[in-house]
Amino acid sequence: HAPTMSFPVAGTLMIEPTESESLFELDRFAEAMLMIREEIREIEEGKADRTNNVLHNAPHTSKLLVGEWDYPYSREKAVFPTPWLRDNKYWPTCGRIDNVFGDRNFACSCAPVESYA
Repeated sequence: HAPTMSFPVAGTLMIEPTESESLFELDRFAEAMLMIREEIREIEEGKADRTNNVLHNAPHTSKLLVGEWDYPYSREKAVFPTPWLRDNKYWPTCGRIDNVFGDRNFACSCAPVESYA
C-alpha cells in the first residue's frame, strides 16, 4: 500500500514507506523527489514558464504524447525524465483530476438503491 504521509512541521513533508518496499523502489522514489525539486528550481530560476511547465502539466498521458505538442519542453522530458522509465513506464489514463471539485460534486454511477431490493 501507499506510504504514510504527514506534515509534522510547517513547510515540510514526511514520508514513511512500508516495510515491504525494496531498496530499489525507495531509490526510485528518492530520485523522483529529486527530479521534482529540479523542476521546481527551473521555475524559480526562470528557466521554465511559471504556468506552462513539465510539473504543472503532469501527468502526461500516452494520448497527449502522440498528439500535437504545444509545450515549451520536449516530449522526452515530459514522459521519460529518467532513463529507467523507458523500460518501466506507467502510463496514466487521464491528466489531472480536480479532487476538490469531485469531492464537492459527488456523482454516483450506481443503480438506485431500490433496484437492489
